[in-house]
Amino acid sequence: MNVSIIGTTGYGGGELFRILHHHPVFRIQSVHTTRDEIPLDQEFPHMSGITNLKLEHIDTEEIAKHSDIVFIAAPSGVSSKLVPAFAETGIQIIDLSGDLRLTDGEVYRKWYKHEPVESRLLEKAVYGLSEWNKEKIMDAKLIANPGCYPTATLLGLASVVKERLITPDMIIIDAKSGASGAGRSVTKSLLFSEINENFRIYKVNEHQHIPEIQQQLNLWDAEVAPITFNTHLLPITRGIMATIYVQLKENLHTDRLIELYKEQYLLSRFVRIRPKGNFPSVKEVAGSNFCDIGLQVDERTGRLTIVSVIDNLMKGAAGQAVQNANLMNGLNEKTGLEFVPVYP
Repeated sequence: MNVSIIGTTGYGGGELFRILHHHPVFRIQSVHTTRDEIPLDQEFPHMSGITNLKLEHIDTEEIAKHSDIVFIAAPSGVSSKLVPAFAETGIQIIDLSGDLRLTDGEVYRKWYKHEPVESRLLEKAVYGLSEWNKEKIMDAKLIANPGCYPTATLLGLASVVKERLITPDMIIIDAKSGASGAGRSVTKSLLFSEINENFRIYKVNEHQHIPEIQQQLNLWDAEVAPITFNTHLLPITRGIMATIYVQLKENLHTDRLIELYKEQYLLSRFVRIRPKGNFPSVKEVAGSNFCDIGLQVDERTGRLTIVSVIDNLMKGAAGQAVQNANLMNGLNEKTGLEFVPVYP
C-alpha cells in the first residue's frame, strides 16, 4: 500500500518516515510540506543516503490518486483545512493534530483558538486510542490520532475508570514532557539555555489536551468530574511521564490492581505493566511504541498512584498512527512497530 506524509519537516512527520521506511506493507509514495520543495535529506541530514524523496507541495487530488493512506502531521488549524478536501477523495486519513479529536466544535474553538472542522467530519472521525477503540478503528476511514499527553494519561486511567473503582470527582494528573513535544518551531522557551538545567510548568490549568482527556473519561464513566491536569517541560529531548493520583472507593491492594491491569492489557502488545514496587522511566520506552505503567496504593490515604510513560513521538504520535493504520487495513497492529527501546 502506498502512503503519503504531510508535515514531514516536523518531528512527528520525521518519525513517521522512520517507521514507514521499514514497514513491510506500507510504502512511502510521497512526502509533503508547505515550505520549500527540497530533497528530504536537506531538511533532515540524518536521512542522507537513505532516501531520494523530495518534499512536495500539497495537492490533495494527486496525493489521493497515488496513495491509499495519508498521514497529516500538520499543526492544529492547518489540518482542519486539509481534511475536508481529502475526505472527498475516499483516501484513508490519519490526522495527528488536535483538529478532529473533540466532538464538540465549540469546545475546540475555546481550547484551540481555531475554527472547528464541520460537524459531519467530526462525526465520522474515530478516536484512535488503539488499545481501547480497536473495533471502530478497524472500520474507520478517518482517524483522530490521540495527543501525546492524553495517550499516556488514558492508558494509565482506563482500567480503574471503566471498572468504577475510583472516586470520580478527584483525578489529578501531573504530566511532564521532553522538548520535542513542543514541535520544531523556534521559540525562546525552547532555546538550549532556557531548557538546560531547568524544569518549568506551563499552560497551568489551560492545556488544550484537558478537554480531550475529559471527553474520553466521560465516555467510560459519565460521572467523572472535571480533572486537574498540569504539564511541565523536562530538559530532555523525548519522553512523557504522567503521574496520576486517584482516590479508591474501597480498600484495594496493589497486587489486585496490578492483576487487573495485566488482565485488561493481556492482548495489548504495546502496554507493559510493571511488577509491584517497580516503576518505569522515560528512557525505558525511548524510540519505541511501548507504554509502561507502574502502580502503587498508599494504604494510609486509600489513594492509588499510577505512573505511565511513553515516547511522545512514538506511542504519543507517529507510532500510534501507524498502529492505527495497521488496524484499519487488517494487519497485525504490531506490524513494523516492534522497535526495541533505545537504551541508554
